[in-house]
Amino acid sequence: MQPTKTTDELEVAFGSSIQRLRHSRGLSQRELADRANVSLSALKNLEHARGSSLTTVVQIVRALGRSEWLDSLAPVESTFSPMAALRQASARERPRRVRRSGTGS
Repeated sequence: MQPTKTTDELEVAFGSSIQRLRHSRGLSQRELADRANVSLSALKNLEHARGSSLTTVVQIVRALGRSEWLDSLAPVESTFSPMAALRQASARERPRRVRRSGTGS
């Protein structure tokens, strides 16, 4: 079993992947930054694991034509409905008995 990578290691690996993909497409950093509509420094920060916003990541990944990377990160769509669950829970409850107070004195 392989040990889990740290956040820093994952950032370095992701930045390297972006850089390799950019090189394989024959793009300079400036060209990719322009295509993605991000600043050159934002792309450099991403490639060199110096921090990046999610917006920058999404724009760069899309500009490289790798949107499936983003799809693999998206949460699984759920058909869970909080209101339906509440209705089901209410339907399962037994009707409550009303206590009558004595008719009394």
